[in-house]
Amino acid sequence: MRIAFLTAPEGVEQVELTEPWKAASDAGHEPVLVSTKSGEIQAFDHLDKADTFPVDEVVGETSADSFGALVLPGGVANPDFLRMDPEAVAFVRDFFTGGRPVAAICHAPWTLVEADVVRGRTLTSWPSLRTDLGNAGATWVDEQVKVCGDGPNQLVTSRKPDDLKAFCETFLEVFAKEAA
Repeated sequence: MRIAFLTAPEGVEQVELTEPWKAASDAGHEPVLVSTKSGEIQAFDHLDKADTFPVDEVVGETSADSFGALVLPGGVANPDFLRMDPEAVAFVRDFFTGGRPVAAICHAPWTLVEADVVRGRTLTSWPSLRTDLGNAGATWVDEQVKVCGDGPNQLVTSRKPDDLKAFCETFLEVFAKEAA
């Protein structure tokens, strides 16, 4: 399965990109780095610059239809930049309207709020998003990983980097079921 990993040009939490990427690759999937600009993205380790990664495809020049699933890594700045980009928001929304599974960790659900796809859904995130998610019509839970099928697709969410092992195992299971 081709899996889109959507990030802004800077601000993604590196471990929330690299661990799910490695898990997807190790499971035989094709991870594809999609961003709002071509070139490279700058990842961060909390507030410090970390590594850069080459962009494979640019949102607006690609389509959700060319992917089987979407992973949204977190980082505080990453989803804030993404939610300000109409093409990125539309790209995310297209996974929901197309019934494709989505996995989001930490602050990434901010982009889901902007795409207006959390109403009636139950999910988790970094705790500071609780009010934003509630105001957008979602039910927030404090769980390591949450799978919600109350919508057009399967949505997998986790709270923070400490949840990455469970997040990766769960989204791979969900994605495998959707691919079958």
